[in-house]
Amino acid sequence: MRECFLSSWFVVDEAIEQPKDSTMCGICGQFNFGSGAPVSASTIEAMMGTIIHRGPDDAGQHLDGNLGLGFRRLAIIDLSPAGHQPMSDQAQTVWVAFNGEIYNYQKLRQELQGHGHVFRSNCDTEVIVHGYKQWGDAVLNRFNGMFGLAIWDVRERRLLLARDPMGIKPVYYAIRNGSLAFGSEIRPVRVALGEPPGVDPEAVALFLRYRYTPAPRTMFKGIQKLASGEKLVVENGQVHVSRYYQFVPEPFAPQPRPEEAAEKLIELYRAAMKRHLISDVPLGLLLSGGLDSGLLLALMSSYGRDWHTFSVGYGSSFADDELEDAAKTARTYGAKHNSVHLTRETFGDVLPRIVDVLEEPVASSSIVPMYFVCQRARENVKVALIGQGPDELFGGYTRHLGVHYGAAWRALPAWLQTPSAALARALPRNDTIKRGLYSLHEPDRLRRFQQIFSLVSDNAMQGLFRPELIADGEAAVAARCWEEYRPAFENLDDLNAFQLLELRSSLPDELLMYGDKLSMAHALEVRVPFLDREVVEHVQQLGASFKVRHGIRKWLHREVCKRLLSSEIIHRKKRGFAVNVVDGWFRQSLDGGIRQYLADPQSQVYRFLEPAAVQSMLRDHEAGRADHHKMLFSILVLEQWLRSVRLTRRTRCPHPVH
Repeated sequence: MRECFLSSWFVVDEAIEQPKDSTMCGICGQFNFGSGAPVSASTIEAMMGTIIHRGPDDAGQHLDGNLGLGFRRLAIIDLSPAGHQPMSDQAQTVWVAFNGEIYNYQKLRQELQGHGHVFRSNCDTEVIVHGYKQWGDAVLNRFNGMFGLAIWDVRERRLLLARDPMGIKPVYYAIRNGSLAFGSEIRPVRVALGEPPGVDPEAVALFLRYRYTPAPRTMFKGIQKLASGEKLVVENGQVHVSRYYQFVPEPFAPQPRPEEAAEKLIELYRAAMKRHLISDVPLGLLLSGGLDSGLLLALMSSYGRDWHTFSVGYGSSFADDELEDAAKTARTYGAKHNSVHLTRETFGDVLPRIVDVLEEPVASSSIVPMYFVCQRARENVKVALIGQGPDELFGGYTRHLGVHYGAAWRALPAWLQTPSAALARALPRNDTIKRGLYSLHEPDRLRRFQQIFSLVSDNAMQGLFRPELIADGEAAVAARCWEEYRPAFENLDDLNAFQLLELRSSLPDELLMYGDKLSMAHALEVRVPFLDREVVEHVQQLGASFKVRHGIRKWLHREVCKRLLSSEIIHRKKRGFAVNVVDGWFRQSLDGGIRQYLADPQSQVYRFLEPAAVQSMLRDHEAGRADHHKMLFSILVLEQWLRSVRLTRRTRCPHPVH
């Protein structure tokens, strides 16, 4: 270990009880539940071969007739063979393949020992084994952690797959002719299927609306993903997918006083940080110049100094560059800061590689800096914390203002609403405002939320997408999306209902998905302390006034930051990973090779889109009549993804699912 890490770890060691095993890895497997045909070792080996990057330290598999489990290990805690997986109980009646961290495993271990369970190791994985034996599927609701896991019940010939409640770790699967294939990524599933799956037009339509593909869909026909907090069970020849995480926020009654709320949140943040710092390998922080990651560093400083921090910048000529802000924050807390400088040329060159790593297209410009900051971080550390979560939990985006104050807008008389709407429609390059105003008039809450998320209006989408590809129309596909969440909104105000949708869809299937893929591409584990289960469930029960107050977003979170951060950090402009710079580069690139993609009638996107509509969008954007850069970037990412799928060499496993 590096000296700087050791000096900080000795301090951490005094305050944190260390588990003896934890892993960030990749899992995969196949279960021929219909035919009963045995699964071959070569099939599992081929599946495991596609996720070596997720676990370069160790590999294992378990075969049991028509069931096969595969595992690749990235060792984080206890680098010894004790963490080898798949893992079983002593009688070999339950087997587990597990990707993730169970942060409260020590408490669960003590409880299970009280029930008479005997442990052979100190691994958090073994808590899953004995926890399932004691509580069955109900063990899933006892975990505070991030996970994608598979549990094989030998006696019942029963397979359980599950994704953690926040959706930090993905789980993909496909069912064909009585056989299930699954994995932490799509690649092992594709290998098991043998033949490349086709592209799902309905998923393409959803991607163009939302910039990502909501669960359970992926862009591939027949390949799905578990939503956050879902499980899949295969038993007695049947497959059943259901939500095991049923937490529905009930607002605190009465709501706490502001002072009490701030003290409680600080307490929860400190406890979450203590859990997330457990590691036997170097640990660092992906640091921006803003509040959220700055607060993480302040919390980390309670357990030591000399942490490695990593930031992305684009040079001093950009007003949006954040490297200096991040460096100042790092110096304040004695961290060892590392910076990554990107150029426009790098952005263009690496985009196809990033799209391929993601497996599913995500049209967020943050994917480019995220890829490089993870690459740089892996040179010094094996685990990195990231400040994802407060924007969704506390209303940090502009859209949250519209959601929160929308009811007041709808209560205005028509003679006050009409002039404002007409003025917004007349202004150039104001598509975000147009969509926001359009959604404000929608009386149905779920439909209103869908319109807020959408990059384009229904009319624009109808003219863009080829209608013959979807039998009942693209709008019908969009209308059905998220319908299952409607009952959970009933006792919530507009802002908390909208945030519930973010927590169950856009956060896990967009932001956390690309965070997982882009970090694990470099064998880097990323942890998300603000999405600790205890934090999330507490914040969901706070009223909207703790989140947006007098037009101030993230109000309570900011109050906590004021107590722990300097005023200089508090009042900095929010920059993210210099997203506006990347957006600017994309706009400039429209004059070059990117424009050729959109102008080429042979481009793959025109299997799904109307060329005339895309060209019209491009002309309006270039003329300044509208700002379509988000949609044009989405189309570019889709084109890159379609080309990567088309050019991918067909990899056949020895015994594919037929």
